[in-house]
Amino acid sequence: MTVPFGRKVLTIVRRIPPGRVATYGDVARMAGHARAARAVGNIMRTCHRHDVPCHRVIAAGGRLGGYGGNEGLKRALLMAEGVTVSGARVRDLERVRWNTRPLKGGTPRSTPRPRKARGEHGR
Repeated sequence: MTVPFGRKVLTIVRRIPPGRVATYGDVARMAGHARAARAVGNIMRTCHRHDVPCHRVIAAGGRLGGYGGNEGLKRALLMAEGVTVSGARVRDLERVRWNTRPLKGGTPRSTPRPRKARGEHGR
C-alpha cells in the first residue's frame, strides 16, 4: 500500500526541528516527488493542524513564502525559534536549512554536518 502524497508531506514537516527550515522543494523531494513544490505549498496553505509546524517550510532561496496570508506571524514564529529573518527572507539559510536525505522506504532523516577538513580550523 502506498502512502498518499499529502500524508507524506505532513509527516515530513512534523519532523523539521525547531530552529530549522526546509523549502517547499526540499519537502517535495523528500516525499518522493521532486517537482511538486507547488503542491507542497498548497498542502501547507490548507493545513490548519496545530501539530504540523507549517511555518518551518519556506520558499526557495530563503524567501518566507505565504503563511495563510500572515507573513508577519510566520516571521515571528521563526524568529522565536532562533531563525534570523531579515525582511521577507531567512538569513544564513544554509546554516538553518534542515539537511535531510531519504532512507530506504522514503522516510527522511537528518544528515550530520560535514566536518571541516584539516587545516580549515585556522591552525
